[in-house]
Amino acid sequence: MIRLTNVSLMRGLKPLLESADLTLNPGDKIGLIGANGAGKSSLFGMLRNELHPDLGDIDFPKSWRMAYVAQETPALPRTAIDYAIDGDAHLRQLQDDLARLEALPDAQEHGIEIAHLHTELADADAYTVQSRAEQLLLGLGFSLDQMQQPVASFSGGWRMRLNLAQALMCPSDLLLLDEPTNHLDLDAIIWLEDWLKRYPGTLIIISHDRDFLDEIVNVIVHIDERKLKRYSGNYSSFERQRAAQLVLQASAIEKQQRARAHLQSFIDRFKAKATKARQAQSRMKQLARMEELAPLRAAAEFSFEFREPVSAPNPLLVLEDVNCGYHTDQGDKTIVRGVTFSLVQGQRIGLLGVNGAGKSTLIKTIAGDIDPLTGTATTGKGLVIGYFAQHQVEMLRHDESPLWHLQKMAPTVREQELRNFLGSFNFPGEMVTSKIAPFSGGEKARLALALIVWQRPNLLLLDEPTNHLDLETREALTDALAQFEGTLLVVSHDRHLLRATTEEFIIVENGRLRPFDGDLDEYKDWLLQTKLAKPAAAAAAAQAGGAGPAAAEEVPLSAADRKEQKRLEAEQRQRLSAQRKPLENRLKKVEAAMAQRSEQKTAIDAALADPAIYEADNKPKLKTLLADQVECTKELEQLEGEWLELQEQLEALAA
Repeated sequence: MIRLTNVSLMRGLKPLLESADLTLNPGDKIGLIGANGAGKSSLFGMLRNELHPDLGDIDFPKSWRMAYVAQETPALPRTAIDYAIDGDAHLRQLQDDLARLEALPDAQEHGIEIAHLHTELADADAYTVQSRAEQLLLGLGFSLDQMQQPVASFSGGWRMRLNLAQALMCPSDLLLLDEPTNHLDLDAIIWLEDWLKRYPGTLIIISHDRDFLDEIVNVIVHIDERKLKRYSGNYSSFERQRAAQLVLQASAIEKQQRARAHLQSFIDRFKAKATKARQAQSRMKQLARMEELAPLRAAAEFSFEFREPVSAPNPLLVLEDVNCGYHTDQGDKTIVRGVTFSLVQGQRIGLLGVNGAGKSTLIKTIAGDIDPLTGTATTGKGLVIGYFAQHQVEMLRHDESPLWHLQKMAPTVREQELRNFLGSFNFPGEMVTSKIAPFSGGEKARLALALIVWQRPNLLLLDEPTNHLDLETREALTDALAQFEGTLLVVSHDRHLLRATTEEFIIVENGRLRPFDGDLDEYKDWLLQTKLAKPAAAAAAAQAGGAGPAAAEEVPLSAADRKEQKRLEAEQRQRLSAQRKPLENRLKKVEAAMAQRSEQKTAIDAALADPAIYEADNKPKLKTLLADQVECTKELEQLEGEWLELQEQLEALAA
């Protein structure tokens, strides 16, 4: 159990937490949310013992093993797979101890110690570690060839994937993940979801991806007003409970304001009259004792809209037998070939495909950033493209201000008009003329979006536009795109955004472009049955052969054997599905009941916060409310216990 008691934390002059309390149970999967700068990463720092609270205590079992993602990755010559395995520090220590003893001239005299180390290595799953590491890295998008490349050869985003692999390799009781999806594509996110669902320890995730949170967590901890508030259920359940709280609290405040106004009116009318002085004094004391309810503050809403596009040609763009790729010193490198594709007015397309398939290359070709290697690309007259590249933030001039960037695009527009426009994107006052170097990633991404909106595009090309954006800004972008009147082509790992803004999907696969006839749920099923099934198959083959994929390839299966193997695997999947289905159905019912009881308890708590309930006339109602509160709390505890038990049964089936 993790328990925070009366915790206060300052960072510089800014208070992040004040007298905050929180209890988390073993096995909980927790989503930690809050506005940027609210203190989420600082809370992680306290759990890792890198920061210390100014007041209060943080307790969890000293025996717990903790894993988290390192933020720095040195340019090492070590191979990617060895670097991932380094995440299991205990296993590496055992291997080093064994190697040291076996290298001694009198190694035979240390036989008992060596035997003991071999036993410990077996307990630490040392003989499957290679296949487990391969499974992790394949799931995170690395090829078998890439696993043998040095860490120094990878870019920053890929190194962060390696750090994530290290954290997942580390046997742990508590796993802390801070924005783990930032450097992942949709395929890797779906694989990670599946992995985390089966993680047996306590998991705390900071994430701005609502679908990711909905799939994994069963508890939300919200940092708001320097307090920690625990909600049962996933992110969608939190939103419903939060909305209900806001409504109830607004009603409670309105009631209290009426009561205060009534007391104040009595005091004002009678405090000067001798006959009523005693009653007036009594009302004054009553008013002083009445603690003013602070309004629950919803997160500061940010919204914007795309300006009406200039008139658009139809079709906007036509590609005919285009090969997309790059010119290199060794010749042309084709990524996507034979693309025959047109964009017509009003289309809203989501572009799917595994990492490295060529989605970004295709978008760059459409945007005109790179020329087709072969074939023809024809653009309609009057086409205005708004292009948000995957690394758009890095293209901004960090030594210049938001106003400077906009003035470069609109040199003849009055400065006040530009300031007003930037103000609508939450760049107020002096921020408009400040250098953007110290801005957060989210603020820079918001500026990049503002520059695109200013252009009034009739074709939007967006390549991972939600990177660095918090939940509120993602929601604002989703709303704005849903109302955009032009044509949209988007690559995103944010499934909520894709569902809300696109109407059809195309997929880049095996160097070709084709329509995908299905929705995102069907795409997920397709991935798990095809691309993401390979890591599990590779691991199973490695464990069976004892020496990785190469061992499995020494005895190739005949066509008949492969057919029989597929039949047996299909039967096994059907058996597991039949066993899982009733458990999953019950789990959904339990989660729904938990959400319902949480909402009831929230309503009861709000009613008990009303001072009027404690008046003599309301004694029967107060008694009922207190009994209902006890019953709700008891039922919630029972439901949470059943939820944990069902999860354990499902995890046992998945093992």
